[in-house]
Amino acid sequence: MAVVEELLRAESDRMISFGNHKLAAKAKLEDYEHGGNLYKVKTFKELTKLEKNGMFAYESEPGTSVNRFEETENGLTFTVEGDEDAQITVGLEEDTVYKVFVNGANVGEMKTNLSGKLSVSAELEPDRCVDVRVVRK
Repeated sequence: MAVVEELLRAESDRMISFGNHKLAAKAKLEDYEHGGNLYKVKTFKELTKLEKNGMFAYESEPGTSVNRFEETENGLTFTVEGDEDAQITVGLEEDTVYKVFVNGANVGEMKTNLSGKLSVSAELEPDRCVDVRVVRK
């Protein structure tokens, strides 16, 4: 996998890729339309953030590159890459229990808070991708 040079890219009917963890300076792209939704991404080596229709969707510290991000009615999936371990927060349905899988391994059940946010730590290293899947229980 690689960084997303164009900051935000449509992959297929429902998937997008976004973020560039290699950028030294902040970059952003607003009003990107895909699948009837408007996306906004801010990214650089210290932070990557995605909004969908003005609502929180994804954030990582430090910055990451995210490929094949797909939201479904039961959760979401994506592949993430970065130069170092990252704290990833995603926006889901509030006050709901989800099963979280990292590289196919079940890392446990987590409950979103009242704002629908769920946080996952990902062990990242250069040139290695991690698959993340979050499924409503």
